[in-house]
Amino acid sequence: MKIAVLLATYNRKNKTIECLNNLKDQEIPKDLGLEIFLTDDASTDGTSEAIQAQFQEAHVYHGNGSLFWAGGMIHSWTMALSSNADYYLLMNDDTFLKRDAVKILLQSCSEFYSNHGRHAISVGTTQDPTSGEITYGGNKLYSRNKPQSYRVQPGEHSIECDMANANIMLVPSEIVTKIGILSKEFTHAIADFDYTLRARKAGFAVIVAPGILGICANDHAKNWKSSQVKLSERVKYLYSIKGLAYKEYLLFIKRHFPLNLPASFFKLWLKTLFPIVYDLFKKTA
Repeated sequence: MKIAVLLATYNRKNKTIECLNNLKDQEIPKDLGLEIFLTDDASTDGTSEAIQAQFQEAHVYHGNGSLFWAGGMIHSWTMALSSNADYYLLMNDDTFLKRDAVKILLQSCSEFYSNHGRHAISVGTTQDPTSGEITYGGNKLYSRNKPQSYRVQPGEHSIECDMANANIMLVPSEIVTKIGILSKEFTHAIADFDYTLRARKAGFAVIVAPGILGICANDHAKNWKSSQVKLSERVKYLYSIKGLAYKEYLLFIKRHFPLNLPASFFKLWLKTLFPIVYDLFKKTA
């Protein structure tokens, strides 16, 4: 059995090396092989050279500096398709797996298929290394017609969810055969939520594996609502791929929550133009 490990990196040499070392130390069955496919999006800190020196078996590819997270992952995944892997493990390069993480993900997929007769994407939950708070994992929608969701707290057994982050995400090849890989319509952070929602629409499940499976700090914090932030900066953040990703977010809403499109459009502009009013609106909504 083979797992193709997919990563994208940019100027995080030390974290990427630590991530790969954690992966190398995984407690896995003897008949399981891990094959690494990594796209370095034109790092200037020697990331590619360091990886190739320490992990000669890894497949390292090079971007032009404009791939962002989803673009880098799409490239890694595309290159991995010819490996005939049984599973594809999507990871962030700043995520550090616990030693039994891969084993738990595999068990979750296997048990779910045995119990329900359908394949599932297994998602690993991460926590902040300092606060211990959950940072990434699976989300459950409050309503199927709205994008608002809450984080699923991992338990002793797998829990179904609606959409998930790909910081730790194991995808069986059967799902890839049916729905393909991440959508090229999303450049950065929305691609994983889109993919898991697409999987559920195709009849597959998305499950949160038991326990905390890794460490990863929340790097999405942005004080865009601060009164110190100029309107021009807030508008720039609205359209930024690494900000609110205005066009791609509305595409995401149109695809998965079409009835909520007018409300989502209104909220994006309200939080950008009148952030204080938006905060009050959220509290009373």
